[in-house]
Amino acid sequence: MSGETQETGQRSDYSQLRSNVSFLGRLLGDTISAANGADFLELVEKIRRLSKSARAGEEQGSEGSAHDELLAVLRNLDNAQLVPVARAFSQFLNLANIADQHHTVSRQMEPLFSASRNLTGNFTALLEEGVTAGAIAAAVDQLSIELVLTAHPTEIMRRTLIHKHTEIGRCLSQLELSGLTPREQEQLQSRLRELIAQIWYGDDFRTERPSPVDEAKWGFAVVEDSLWRAVPEFLRRLDAALHECCGVGLPLDAAPVSFGSWMGSDRDGNPNVTAAVTEEVLWLSRWQATELYLQDVTRLVEELSMTVCNDDLAAAAAGSHEPYRTVLRRLRDRLKGDLQCIELALESGSGGRRSGGRPSGGPAVSPERPLLTQADLWQPLQLCYQSLRDCGMGVIAEGALLDLLRRVRCFGVHLVRHDVRQDSARHTEVLSELTAWLGIGDYAEWDEAARCAFLRQELASRRPLIPQRWEPTPDVAEVLATFDVIARQSRESLGAYVISMARQASDVLAVHLLLREAGCPFDLPVAPLFETLDDLSRAREVVASLLEDPWYRGHVQGRMMVMIGYSDSAKDAGVMAAAWAQYRAQEELLGVCREHNVELTLFHGRGGTIGRGGAPAQAALLSQPPGSLQQGLRVTEQGEMIRAKLGWTSLAVKTLALYTSAICRANLQTPPAPRQAWRDLMESLAEDSCAVYRQMIREEPDFIDYFRHATPEQELAGLPLGSRPARRRGGGGIESLRAIPWIFAWSQNRLMLPAWLGAGAALQRALDAGHAGLLREMASDWPFFATRLSMLEMVYAKADSGLSAHYDACLVPEPLQHLGKSLRAGLQQDIATVLEIGGSSALLTDAPWIRESIQLRNIYTDPLNVLQAELLQRQRQDAQPVLEQAIMVTIAGIAAGMRNTG
Repeated sequence: MSGETQETGQRSDYSQLRSNVSFLGRLLGDTISAANGADFLELVEKIRRLSKSARAGEEQGSEGSAHDELLAVLRNLDNAQLVPVARAFSQFLNLANIADQHHTVSRQMEPLFSASRNLTGNFTALLEEGVTAGAIAAAVDQLSIELVLTAHPTEIMRRTLIHKHTEIGRCLSQLELSGLTPREQEQLQSRLRELIAQIWYGDDFRTERPSPVDEAKWGFAVVEDSLWRAVPEFLRRLDAALHECCGVGLPLDAAPVSFGSWMGSDRDGNPNVTAAVTEEVLWLSRWQATELYLQDVTRLVEELSMTVCNDDLAAAAAGSHEPYRTVLRRLRDRLKGDLQCIELALESGSGGRRSGGRPSGGPAVSPERPLLTQADLWQPLQLCYQSLRDCGMGVIAEGALLDLLRRVRCFGVHLVRHDVRQDSARHTEVLSELTAWLGIGDYAEWDEAARCAFLRQELASRRPLIPQRWEPTPDVAEVLATFDVIARQSRESLGAYVISMARQASDVLAVHLLLREAGCPFDLPVAPLFETLDDLSRAREVVASLLEDPWYRGHVQGRMMVMIGYSDSAKDAGVMAAAWAQYRAQEELLGVCREHNVELTLFHGRGGTIGRGGAPAQAALLSQPPGSLQQGLRVTEQGEMIRAKLGWTSLAVKTLALYTSAICRANLQTPPAPRQAWRDLMESLAEDSCAVYRQMIREEPDFIDYFRHATPEQELAGLPLGSRPARRRGGGGIESLRAIPWIFAWSQNRLMLPAWLGAGAALQRALDAGHAGLLREMASDWPFFATRLSMLEMVYAKADSGLSAHYDACLVPEPLQHLGKSLRAGLQQDIATVLEIGGSSALLTDAPWIRESIQLRNIYTDPLNVLQAELLQRQRQDAQPVLEQAIMVTIAGIAAGMRNTG
């Protein structure tokens, strides 16, 4: 089952999965033999056999000769063999992942993992627990799932490879079908050989970093290739489950699912995301939506040739013989016109300057006529739908036309809603420069009370603050240009303005003021992002200050959004302390908003990995504080997690069903609030774990040097991966390093440090203090704590002390090696601690397939780890292009084996 985010707990037969893995492995071997010769394939096989033997010896507690022989073989590879050997193991792991993903949506797994069964089973269980059918229907009616697609700074996979992997999955699905003729089977197998050969003979990596526009196009491709079909299919299954369990269906205009995006609009620490880039991406988003609607409407024009209609449609079609086609042709022609207008706007590029010296950042050409709105799309389609129903043609109405109506509701005319994210310091810089120019002081030097007083005064004033003749510096002009871009958009194209590193009420009021100064004609949610441990602990105070402000309270009109950052808080304080701080912050924010009669939407900035808040979807949602999902779920989905959860239509349908079931359960059967004794112990665990974590990360003088030597962190920064720099700013400390490459680097050398450091030590201290019974009670009865322990087990199963020691031996100067030894000893003690609390003798005893899957992958990942350490040693001594290329291949392969990058 798939990595950290795959649901667990149900047993099934994995024989077909193993068969597919072996089959794809054989095809890869045939391709390698044809391309590189039988002798080379035998070398690869020898390395695989030695890796398997070395693992077997390690599990039996013996240091066999297989490990030494494996090291010798890999060290003796000549330069010409380095990249092909690394690619062989890397590609096998990619193929195993494809087979794994396919398995979860295969026909064999339909009884266990079907989206329909998941929905029906959960609704039935709720009914059996005493929840009424009306309550379930009401919960679904209020359902709001918004998945915000974000770019990934360490995204490994090229788009062309993603396409090939998707096609391989499609072929595996076709091969499942019964009744295939031998000819049809051979055609599919031939196609698989072709795809694997294309991969082997192609290039695994980009030669240049993707631009933010490239990343946005990748996100739009996910919508086109998967989500466009997945959303109506999911809604059909949800409708059927509601009918079966509750006797009601979804309303025609139901829109429980929507999508947002940060791609091309997240400028936090990314100088490549400019106002012009954001506006281009907004146009591209509109273009992609229009193109998809045009394709669907064109198909309906071809199919809806019926002549019988109701009076409303007859009037709209002016008595046409084929009224459906007449109405739809008009819509098709408007969509074609919109495409031309959008393409003209894109071709015109950005140009011009606003008065006051501020760049406009927008197209020089605007559409000559208004583009279609969501209502313009909906009205003719709904007219056709109702006519078909009225005239006894419901079977036609409920087909492709219904799917298109539901797409209109869920995707709108903009495909996704774009958030804009910026660091609070950039807004402070704008106001500091402006107030200095106006001669009223330096905003940056004012205390919080003075800032808020100034901002409230300006927000209440009817005169503009920014004079036309002011010439801001380029950095400030760029921030202002972004607000100009926002002001030119329709409200429906935007999700929220997210303020990273938000620390006080003035950070939020400043954005509202800058939106007003730009002439923004609508109210855009402004969401403070609380990220560090200190920020999370002060979140309630900041929000309370805002809600006590009359202007702000009147402006938000009873609705507010706050974003919780999982990545930076974990990097700041360790996973245990961060998780508790996130939980408490959510509780406190819900409480203060309840006091002020404000509905709070919590926006979760989770990553895919455990060190960044990742967890199986159902476990993560059910471990949230009570009431936290009442306003729905808004959560980021990043890079590889988009591929793993949403990249195939069948996977996306399954993911949406999982989210729906978990949210309905959380809202209808409220998770238990923690007892005071649990809270008190959790406070101690958080405090103790944070102290251990920070003692190593911040106070150990040799730690940064050790980190740089023991991991490929230095090499990662130079790879052409995402558009965003690995660091927020110059400087070499851990603080400036982004959370994703921080975690990625440690997963490469298999120590997985950020995902466990401090947690086990705190748990052991609680055991030593006599709290074993209380810890077991928390693990049994509190979903939040149970999920923490479960995720620690997952990390421990992926970590490997032996490989970490190998990296140290190859890469770390002797005076620093004591740190690695200490950390690995701590890891082993932590594993023993968690097993003692759980009463288990081995990790993942309740998830046998995940354990087996990790063990299977180790056979192919181990050689890549051993080889990577050797390559890093050579590259640091004598840098060569072939070594850099081989290192990139090992990085990709290990990421595939670990099922995560960052």
